[in-house]
Order: sequence, then C-alpha cells, then structure tokens
Amino acid sequence: MAAAQQIPLDLPFRPALGRGDFYVSAPNEAAVAWVDRWPRWPAPALILQGPPASGKTHLAAVWAARTRARALKPHGHDHGLILEPVLVDGLDPWVGDREAEVALFHLHNAAAEAGQSLLITMRMTPAEADFALPDLASRLRAAPVAAIAPPDDALLAAVLCKLFADRQIGIGQEAVAYLLPRMERSFAAAREIVARADALALAKGGGVTVPLLRRVLAEG
Repeated sequence: MAAAQQIPLDLPFRPALGRGDFYVSAPNEAAVAWVDRWPRWPAPALILQGPPASGKTHLAAVWAARTRARALKPHGHDHGLILEPVLVDGLDPWVGDREAEVALFHLHNAAAEAGQSLLITMRMTPAEADFALPDLASRLRAAPVAAIAPPDDALLAAVLCKLFADRQIGIGQEAVAYLLPRMERSFAAAREIVARADALALAKGGGVTVPLLRRVLAEG
C-alpha cells in the first residue's frame, strides 16, 4: 500500500525583511547604493524598478524602517500635509487609472513642497509605463531610477536560500547547485519553485532533497 501523504496546509509565512536578510550582489548593488544615498537624492522621488520577486519590496521595507516612512496606496487617502517620507510599493496596477494617477501626482507635489522623499517601486520603468496623466508621467520620468537587474548565480542562490528560510526549510548546497543550471533564471521562477517544493515536501512528509526538486522541475 502506498505511503499515506500529508495534506499540505496553506499556512501563511512571514518573509524576513531586515537589512541583514537582503543579499547584495552585482545585479542589485546599484539600487542598494541609491537607497542608501537617502536623504541625498537629487529629486523628491526615487523609482525602485525591477522584475517580479527581485527584492523591491524587501529593499523598500529596509528603507521605510530606516526613514520611518509611511506606506500609502496611490488613491483612497486625503494626503494633506506630508510630515514623513512616503513609500508607494507596487505602482504598476495603478498605471492607467486616472483617479489613482491624479492622487499620486498630488502626493508627489505635496512631498516635494514639504521637503519629504517619495520611494515608488515598479516592475516597469516610468519610460515604459503608459500613464493616463501626462503631468504625472513627466514627474516620474524625470526621477532617478534605481534598477535591479536579472539575477546572476550568486544572487539567485541567495534568493533561493532566503525563500526556503522564510518557510523554515533548510536547503543544502547540493540542492541549490542542482537547481541553478536547470531552472528559469528569474526571481519569479525561484519563488514558484520554492512554493511548489514546500507543498510537495509537506505532502510527502519529508525534506527538500535533490530527488524532490527533480520532480518539482519535471512537473513544472
């Protein structure tokens, strides 16, 4: 009789978002330098841009903790007087939403008038975004862009280890070495592989091993 499988529970996990958990390497070191340069930014806003799961939210959280920034969505707020730095994490879904863009335009202006900083994370660059509001487009396209590039081996290995650690899963060097040459080279792929490996390990009642990862990749 086949061994009974555990039913994997979709339990939430809390990613580690401290500075000590953020791995700096060639693809993101320029973006880290821009964030660390605060408050000596040359413009009120800084755009932190990178592909999905590249660490934008993590790096933005490090900045927000350091600056005591307030996290806001582009709309739904009476921004009023801006008394602290502001973080807008994940602008992309709001691009093209004129109401949200008008609110963000006013937020940008209010931050500039108050001498406060605005950090905006995006998957695309402002030059690539199809803004509905020309005034907002001109403001954000004039802002400096701190870009995170696709990962090299060192960064992808660190991301895999962190994603597994966030789920309280130990991962050996042999398993990471197996994944690196065989997986899609993207942060999003790393996140998906870790999630599927976690679910399969829970279902089988064992750890994350090379044979398990071989199955994850085969079924992907």
